[in-house]
Amino acid sequence: MELIIKPTELCNFKCTFCSSTHLVDDKRTQLSHELIFSFLKRFPNTSTIIVNGGDPLMMKPDYYWEIIRYLEERNMNTTLSFTTNLWAFYKNPEPWVELFKHPLVGINTSFNYGQTRRITKDRVYTEEDFWKVSDLFLEKIGYRPSFISVITEENFSTAIDNVYLAKKMNVECKLNYALASGDQGSSFLMGKIYEVYLQIIRLGLTEWEYNSKQIIRKKNAISTSCPLNRACDETIRCLQPEGDYYSCGAFGDDKQYPISFQEEVIQGKKFLPLKDQAPLAYLKEDCLTCPLFEICNGCKKNISDIKKSNRVQEHCSAMQKNMIELDGLVNYGIH
Repeated sequence: MELIIKPTELCNFKCTFCSSTHLVDDKRTQLSHELIFSFLKRFPNTSTIIVNGGDPLMMKPDYYWEIIRYLEERNMNTTLSFTTNLWAFYKNPEPWVELFKHPLVGINTSFNYGQTRRITKDRVYTEEDFWKVSDLFLEKIGYRPSFISVITEENFSTAIDNVYLAKKMNVECKLNYALASGDQGSSFLMGKIYEVYLQIIRLGLTEWEYNSKQIIRKKNAISTSCPLNRACDETIRCLQPEGDYYSCGAFGDDKQYPISFQEEVIQGKKFLPLKDQAPLAYLKEDCLTCPLFEICNGCKKNISDIKKSNRVQEHCSAMQKNMIELDGLVNYGIH
């Protein structure tokens, strides 16, 4: 099991694509430890707590030390994996140094070229800014963090530049396509981002980009923080700031398909995957006989977004074209 927690919606950035902008009525709302610990009691074999936001560093370090104390007191090997812009660390690193060096803690950050990632409404988070943050993290913590780049229509032309930057930093980046949630009004077409993954493979850059590396390894086509496979709702859950509970962080942002925390965790009666949600089963009936079925229909949120945007055929055509080339590159067996 993996648990995504979103302790707060508060963020010190103003990114134009942000999915986590309308999670709660009161932005001061914080996810209670009691709910996290109830989940861990119910699922003690939870391997990772993925900490998202808002930005996780809008909480004080003590919030996370309390989780670590809970884990250590019970000899649990659960790790905390933060995804944060690290701006609060950059401005005042000392409160975070001990936490970030803890053996149960891992840090990922975020950056992409273009105008979409913003410190303020009028100030773009530039490569120069990113280097300064990464350099300080290296100095204080001892390594450079990997980073996630969110790809939208607006910054698609610079997607590959993020991989060259990762190579220069000698870290791994992950190019994720934007989903339609929060301030991101429409999803970026999955079929289109495969063009970038193919380019990465052609250029021999997979060492520095996570998702294209998974293609080479033939693991579920691509992966995000939630594994892109049709059974992901059997292995991952998400707790939002107000305590609402979902099988997927993206559905949590949308407040769609909630799961009963009371029934699944408190009462522990049964596990509640989304298998029976008919609108999420597949994009179209033709998918059922297509060799790309598991790839295109792996993510239920992706299915939902493509259907809502009426781009099913556009997606299908792009994926068929991409897979012909991919077959030649990595011997995928799709003809």
